[in-house]
Amino acid sequence: MSLKPLETVLLVDDSTLDNKLHARVINRTGLAKTVLTFSMAEDALAYLREPGAIPVDLILLDINMPRMDGFEMLEATVREFGDAFDPSVVVMLTTSLDPRDQERARSFSAIKDYFQKPLTTDRFTELVEALNG
Repeated sequence: MSLKPLETVLLVDDSTLDNKLHARVINRTGLAKTVLTFSMAEDALAYLREPGAIPVDLILLDINMPRMDGFEMLEATVREFGDAFDPSVVVMLTTSLDPRDQERARSFSAIKDYFQKPLTTDRFTELVEALNG
């Protein structure tokens, strides 16, 4: 089965190293045309607000970040964009093993998955397969 590549993937993680690693993994699969990385949630939110911003197919979002964490970013995005944000799929990509974080993630309809870092080519391919569904 031939998978249709995603147009745009947004990586939001305060770890520059994780962003580089995950972008490399995604690019290696050839299943995303554009990968945008942000180390601050506020910057990712500002990008989404830009008129003419490339629509995002998938957001890989860390939970634990300074100033605005992943859940706060998601709450602000849902509040600001409402149904217009709905087509974006969010996956929490985190080191958090806290069951409260997993429970909180389930409360957001936009969050489709929650898994531990690091992102692997197999895991990303599975995500694209699910999105191609």
